[in-house]
Amino acid sequence: MGKAGVAAASGPELMALVAAGAPGAFELLMRTHNQRLYRTARSILRDDAEAEDVVQEAYLLAYRKAASFRGEASVSTWLTRIVVNEANARLRRQQRRDGILRLVPGSEEDAMDDAPGGATDRPEEAALRLEARRLIEARIDALPERLRTVFVLRAVEDMSAGETAAVLGIPEATVRSCFFRARAMLRTALARDFDEAAASAFAFDGARCDRIVAAVLARV
Repeated sequence: MGKAGVAAASGPELMALVAAGAPGAFELLMRTHNQRLYRTARSILRDDAEAEDVVQEAYLLAYRKAASFRGEASVSTWLTRIVVNEANARLRRQQRRDGILRLVPGSEEDAMDDAPGGATDRPEEAALRLEARRLIEARIDALPERLRTVFVLRAVEDMSAGETAAVLGIPEATVRSCFFRARAMLRTALARDFDEAAASAFAFDGARCDRIVAAVLARV
């Protein structure tokens, strides 16, 4: 099958093409679902690199299991469930490792996070956009684990309550409750951040004070 045929394939058809080794099928599958799967893994692990690793491992697992896909759930739901399982397994391993490392002096690990701004923004706009995004991501990261994952799937990835319930293996009522609580907690935290930022806007810092005083004294 040519590229056009692969691109036009439905979810189950694409999985069949992946299982058959059709050229371009697996790449198309990954490019179609990359963002959702990354965001799902990131919501559980709260680490960019770890999330990328989990998505890669999940894809490899999905590739090996492609022939067994029966279409009982959508491809997106099936893949997301694999990512959730892989991410949770990695999180458990991390927690066990961290528990051991805490017993070993001098074993603390440092991590740095850097994200580029929009290429077409002016530097100051890109910086503000990046800072706002980091603030929102930090507040999402601070949510309890279940609330965090439900929020990302529902609000960021726009999955339905039913899809989210199927992926996480919890009742729809629990999804709705978690989503409501997550939104309420985020609103409260972001409103507090906004109030604190507004109170410190146009700060009259020491350097500005010194500069004005020096300028005036130089003219008297």
